[in-house]
Amino acid sequence: MWLASINLDVEKQILPEALPALIQYISSKEVDGFDSVELNKILNEQLQASGSQPYSSSAMQGSDTAAFENQTDESQSIHHQRKHSVSISLPASPIAESSKDTKKVLFKDDGEKFFVYGNPDSSAASKTVDPPPKQVKFHSQPMPNGSAAFGVAVDIPNHPSLKKLKDNRYDSFKTWSGKLERQISNLRGRPREDPTENTVGPRAEKDALPVDRYFDALEGPELETLRPSEQIVLPDDITWPFLLRYPISSFGICLGVSSQAIMWKTLATSDSTSFLHISIDVNLVLWCISVALVVTIGSIYILKMILYFEAVRREYYHPIRVNFFFAPWIALLFLAIGVPPSLAKDLHKALWYVLMTPFLILELKIYGQWMSGGQRRLSKVANPTNHLSIVGNFVGALLGASMGLKEGPIFFFAVGLAHYTVLFVTLYQRLPTNETLPKELHPVFFLFVAAPSVASMAWAKIQGSFDHGSRIAYFIALFLYFSLAVRVNFFRGFKFSLSWWAYTFPMTGAAIATIRYSNEVTNVVTQVLAVTLSSVSTLTVTGLLVSTILHAFVLRDLFPNDIAIAISDRKPRHHHHPRKWFHLRRGSSDENEIEHYLKFANSDGKDIESSLDPTTSDSSH
Repeated sequence: MWLASINLDVEKQILPEALPALIQYISSKEVDGFDSVELNKILNEQLQASGSQPYSSSAMQGSDTAAFENQTDESQSIHHQRKHSVSISLPASPIAESSKDTKKVLFKDDGEKFFVYGNPDSSAASKTVDPPPKQVKFHSQPMPNGSAAFGVAVDIPNHPSLKKLKDNRYDSFKTWSGKLERQISNLRGRPREDPTENTVGPRAEKDALPVDRYFDALEGPELETLRPSEQIVLPDDITWPFLLRYPISSFGICLGVSSQAIMWKTLATSDSTSFLHISIDVNLVLWCISVALVVTIGSIYILKMILYFEAVRREYYHPIRVNFFFAPWIALLFLAIGVPPSLAKDLHKALWYVLMTPFLILELKIYGQWMSGGQRRLSKVANPTNHLSIVGNFVGALLGASMGLKEGPIFFFAVGLAHYTVLFVTLYQRLPTNETLPKELHPVFFLFVAAPSVASMAWAKIQGSFDHGSRIAYFIALFLYFSLAVRVNFFRGFKFSLSWWAYTFPMTGAAIATIRYSNEVTNVVTQVLAVTLSSVSTLTVTGLLVSTILHAFVLRDLFPNDIAIAISDRKPRHHHHPRKWFHLRRGSSDENEIEHYLKFANSDGKDIESSLDPTTSDSSH
């Protein structure tokens, strides 16, 4: 009975308060050694009294386990044959718990001493004979967090890439920030408001930005430079995530390389250029490179659409970037036209309908805006990049006619011809409302050559010969080509841009049209002209390729922050001071404000009045 009394005393010490009935008792046989720390105490005290060595937790396993079970069975049989033991929660360390409730330390290694009330007990040590070999002791310890459990210190949260992903300043452009449904509704023209959204801070995800905001906030031939008086909704002091800096104009690379595949295929298969003895394998190599570029660039941009849908939406509403949404489909048409004969000679006609469906959808949207007379009417948004939205009609007509189709190619040829005529006249008129064309010549002007060059070849395929209609279109393209080429001085002083790749395929198109024309009119002049234009086109693409590699891997500035998609939704408010213009006249240090003032000073009176603040203009009178 003395063992039962000791057990009851231990229970009183450990359980000063009654435990809930739900967790008070569990079966000691369900888990081996469960909550056996207190029982170790009892057994150790008994063995110390008899002069034996103390027990440890690890010693409970093996041969000593049987002895321990016999002791506990006796105590259970004496104590009214009870088969349940008290269940308590393990402390963080069994040593810490035992040091509070007992007088002696229960665990011992070689060279260690017993302590009684914090003092060494030599008598207890003298009782110990033949110490057992050191055994592994297992104690209850707090579970470490993260990778510390494996002893590896990895500072993952401080990785620069993960910091950019976790930066909440980009949440307004992220797709998976709970705004996907509202963004799709905005794209369809039916904005939806989220009443739970926090309205504090810059709002980048509201209604579609009006086209006036792009013209007011941006400048340059491609509307990609922020005006000094404007602000952006994204941080301007750090580099943005790569996908946010990846523009739709990247598909221009696909246009330049895939058009080269068509040109070298034409050089290798045409009779007028057979004296060059060009192998068709060149076409195969360029076509494979073009396929790899289309897949790579397309996959990256699809990933951008998935993760940053708001950035894609802003590019779509940009008056110049929207035209580049035709570029992926034009590149696919180029791949279909330039497919090597060793891979396929005849393509299925269903492919043409699949590729032309996106053109029809985009044209119904964009051409309708040109004609409706709204904010995006053609007289307001006309710029040379609009040729990208028109040249696809002629490329599609060329592919369809080469497949043997008739009605479909004629339909798209007619649509393209009508809108090209209107666009050509609008750009030539240079209306006062159209401020997108810069004074200096820019490679964007070569897009004037693209449509008539491809149209001449498309009509030749529809008619079956390079007749008078095809020659009229070809001569228009040739004249525009030379009118731009002779102005060499205008090609100086501009900065490299990734969108230049879209301006290489018009030169390649003019070279291909010249080769087709030389097949009809074969002489030394046409042959020399075909070789010359082909060489210029190849050198231009090679130069752009070297420049692109240089800016991508050496200078690493190929993809700067895309300011064009980060403009604010409203014009910033400027607090004009009474002596602002006085400082400007006396010579202010702000050169941007001086240039802004001189810009309106050289305009008519209406522009000056509209540039001034109403309060300032009233005070001047």
